[in-house]
Amino acid sequence: MGVACSIVLPAIGVSSAQAADAVEAPIAVGSQPAGWLLTVRGNVVVSPDFPGSKDYGFLAYPSLSLRRTDEPEGFKAPDDGVSFALFGDSRWNVGVVARYQSGRYREDNRALYGIRDAKWSLEPGLFGEFWPLADTLRVRGELRYGINGYNGLVGSLALDYVQRIGNLTLAIGPRVAIAGGEYMNAYFGVSQQDAQWNGAVTPYKADPGVKSVGVAASATYQWNDQWATTVRGGYDRLTGSAADSPIVRNLGSRDQFSVGASASYSFQLGGGGWKR
Repeated sequence: MGVACSIVLPAIGVSSAQAADAVEAPIAVGSQPAGWLLTVRGNVVVSPDFPGSKDYGFLAYPSLSLRRTDEPEGFKAPDDGVSFALFGDSRWNVGVVARYQSGRYREDNRALYGIRDAKWSLEPGLFGEFWPLADTLRVRGELRYGINGYNGLVGSLALDYVQRIGNLTLAIGPRVAIAGGEYMNAYFGVSQQDAQWNGAVTPYKADPGVKSVGVAASATYQWNDQWATTVRGGYDRLTGSAADSPIVRNLGSRDQFSVGASASYSFQLGGGGWKR
């Protein structure tokens, strides 16, 4: 069973640290015990200001990931939730996951005048992933529950085709996001009072279902045992009740793009040498 975890330091941004290829290796009698490998990462992302926004913002945040030195480093998509694998091997993993959902505040956007704020949320939950083709094709699902800004279920499905060319790792695949009524109405619903204060929207109740479909891609280059850099990009198309919301139709956009980059440095915390 592999052990790997990751921490995003500020309350903004998402970074994954679940190692899909974590393989437990036996330690011979008298050999040096395994230690831990800590990776410090700096991330920058340009993405919509809030779900359904047509305006974009720039985020910069640090993150940490930790794994045992006797575990080979597995593939991690930049848009994975922060993960900790509890059970699994080189072909599958099950564990806990968390994401941070930024809020939507009318003081940050004049077009939102009179529309109630959607507060930030923490989304803890469970994840599972499986590699139908070892180290080439990954299927991952997450089921999470929102706390603070809304109280309800959300989920995501991802399929990644991974190709390794020397020190370069390329990945691309489709994405599907699903949300319950609580999330949908927090971000896409419009109350009578909202409509009275803001003439650009009309009362609207959003239904649960598929929130968006899209695609994500990334390229990571491992310069040496310590340094790696990643570039990423993604596109999501809002669907269903999210796409039909007056907030999206009149004030925002169904098309949601994101681009980003990160640089990481890894170093050992005691024990024997690590595996890449």
